[in-house]
Parts: sequence; structure tokens; C-alpha cells
Amino acid sequence: MPRARRARRVAGEPEVARTLTDKAYTDLEELIVTLKLAPGSAVSEAMLSRRLRIGRTPIREALQRLARERLVMILPRRGVIVSDINVNSQLRLLEVRREVERLLGRCAARRASAEERARFAELAGLFEESARRNDDTTFLRIDREFNELCIKAARNEFAAGAMAQMQSLSRRFWYLHYKQAADMPVTAKLHADMARAIAAGDEGLAATAVDRLLDNIESFTRATVSVEF
Repeated sequence: MPRARRARRVAGEPEVARTLTDKAYTDLEELIVTLKLAPGSAVSEAMLSRRLRIGRTPIREALQRLARERLVMILPRRGVIVSDINVNSQLRLLEVRREVERLLGRCAARRASAEERARFAELAGLFEESARRNDDTTFLRIDREFNELCIKAARNEFAAGAMAQMQSLSRRFWYLHYKQAADMPVTAKLHADMARAIAAGDEGLAATAVDRLLDNIESFTRATVSVEF
């Protein structure tokens, strides 16, 4: 790997996007997850094109992907609306996420290549560094790469499709509430445990790490509001 590219990755930043659509998606997803595009706000292709300095066609394609992930709603004659956040929906999402992520963790531990295992080990260290610094933005960027690597290493396109629709919604909910109800360093360390288990090829430990992480996330989610069932 070229030195400059490796240095960028070790710093915990996303790799250079392969296409303008990839870049538009990555930039827009981060704006939505970090609430720079607020829930319920209206946006347009033209406005986003100017803000990101990317052509409207890549912006349109990125918005279509974000709509599939339920981060935006594309409404005829009304434009594009950033989706609202709902704790009840989030709890239902976590029910599914736990099962899918446990499967992905076990599959990734079993099927990851040597290069992927090396990157999982690096990401574990980066998660712990973000925990030491209490750096939420870096944590979210590392988390996005970690999620993508889990999906790739698991080599199960059906689980990948399900997980892709949940991760960004989960990360946005966490970002909105974590300062009131969660401990970011603890969350980062739990991710590090999962990354290290996958790197070691330990399926059982990976599944256990997923459960510990999802227990933490579910407790955090319930702490945000009182929910009656």
C-alpha cells in the first residue's frame, strides 16, 4: 500500500471515494448523521450541489441511496426531506440489527482475508485512540469504515443488504443523544473488542462482543426517553 494512502487510513479518515457518487454519498451521510442537515429539514439537489461542489447527477444518485437507507424522503413536488428520528422505530431497528450483526460478526471472523484481519486490528487501535481523545467525529468515521469492512469480510450479500439499511440510522440516533445518555469512550472500546475478535478469527468471541455492544446501545436508546409498550 502506498505510504500516503496508508497514513490517511491509520489516521482514521475515510479513503478517497472511488467515484463522485461515492463521495457525494459519504459527505451527505456524514452531514445527516452529525445533524448538520437537521431531521425534518428540506434540501434540494441544487443546494447540496453548491454546498459540496459536486454535480447534481452524483448528488441525485447519492440521495436515492440515502432514501433506501431511510435517511431522507424524496417526495414528489415537495423535494427532499431529511427523515425524522423516532425512538420506537430505533428500538425495533435494534431488534433486527442484533441478529444481523451477530451473523456478520461470526462470518467476518471466519471469512476475512489476511489483509482484512490486519485492518480490523488497526481499527481496534483507532477506536481506542478515539476513546482516549473522546473524539466523536473521528469515532463516527472509523465506525463507518468498520461497518463497511464487516460487510465486505462477511461475504454474505443478504446480511449485507439488511445491515446497510440500519447502520446510518443507528449512528445518527447515537450522535443526537450520546452526550446526554451515553459514554462515547465505552462505546468505542466495545467496538474495539469486536474488531479485535474478528481480527483473531474467533467467531464465538465476535458474537459475544456484538451482544455486549448491542446491550450497551439498547440501554442507551431506552435511556433517551421513557417508552411504553
